[in-house]
Amino acid sequence: MTEKIGSMVTGWNFDNSYARLPKTFFSRVNPTPASSPKLSILNESLAAALGLNIQALQSNEGVEMLAGNQIPEGALPIAQAYAGHQFGHFALLGDGRAILLGEQITPLGERVDIQLKGSGITPYSRRGDGRAALGPMLREYIISEAMHALGIATTRSLAVVTTSDSVFRETEQPGAILTRVAASHLRVGTFQYVSKYGTFEDIQALADYTLQRHFPEVHADENRYLHLLQEVIKRQAALIAKWQLVGFIHGVMNTDNMAISGETIDYGPCAFMDAYDPATVFSSIDRQGRYAYGNQPHIAVWNLARFAETLLPLLHVNEEEAITMAEGMLADFSKLFRHNWLAGMRRKLGLFNEELQDEALIEDLLILMQVSRGLHQYLYRFNFRSARGYTHVCYDGIYSVA
Repeated sequence: MTEKIGSMVTGWNFDNSYARLPKTFFSRVNPTPASSPKLSILNESLAAALGLNIQALQSNEGVEMLAGNQIPEGALPIAQAYAGHQFGHFALLGDGRAILLGEQITPLGERVDIQLKGSGITPYSRRGDGRAALGPMLREYIISEAMHALGIATTRSLAVVTTSDSVFRETEQPGAILTRVAASHLRVGTFQYVSKYGTFEDIQALADYTLQRHFPEVHADENRYLHLLQEVIKRQAALIAKWQLVGFIHGVMNTDNMAISGETIDYGPCAFMDAYDPATVFSSIDRQGRYAYGNQPHIAVWNLARFAETLLPLLHVNEEEAITMAEGMLADFSKLFRHNWLAGMRRKLGLFNEELQDEALIEDLLILMQVSRGLHQYLYRFNFRSARGYTHVCYDGIYSVA
């Protein structure tokens, strides 16, 4: 691209391969203009890696592009359609406040999505305002970049701009738009949407597109769709293991929040645990603990089973045979997860050799950490009562490790 801001070449180099898929997969829509956008933060190292001109992005015209007020040359704004199981219940969803500008082709030839989050109403907004508040957008920027620095596959954040428009979330808050960078925004929910509302040819087109974009190494003599399922399972097993190793709680592991690429996506009510407890939940609406820290590997398998269901017509003409093939692949998740998790725990503990006792040692440590947390909370309450003149309570025997 040769688009310029004054004498500066912007570096935008868009393609729009997703927009060449069947039209039912997305809707053409332009961002809603922001009143007076201002740059809040720019990820300069990421901008450089994408081949973008940092000075151009910081200019008034560059900020207008990051706000969606101006569409860069070659971009083709769309909102993607998808469905998903939200807390176990199927729903028709889609990009309700996000617009995909297109796919940036980097100087290294990599293809990444450039998406504006908080950029206005789309056909999938479901009575929402399509906007985002500054606080959550800065939160996603910080946490996604922290995850990247930890070596965990994740979408990334290029910039946050304020809009000078207010959004209302219980209180009035300043509006903002996040520019998100992703290997793609293909989700388990994307496949669920096409499987339910599309044709056999549609789901085949989506699967072929996904293979070409993320898994081009498939051999001609392989069952390419079984290979797709296998590779997605591998990536999710590696990803969830890394989440567990750093105490990351996604908070809302709905199927529409599981990326086919294996990246962490959609940082809403997420957190890192301060103290080890598998029952830790970080979502005000997750009252049953469905997405608790300790449940994340199990939910990953459940989500992957929903993905496998969408591929059944492609796996084999005989449905029973297709189910058997899918179940065989899904059974590998636990083994793959455990392998990744144990390898990570050994590194954390400085265990350089693999011994049969390693897993028991690690499990004992985790029990100790959990019990210790309970003791600390008990002692805090004990000391607080003592300071106020309450009778001392013996806690002998509360803390013990077999």
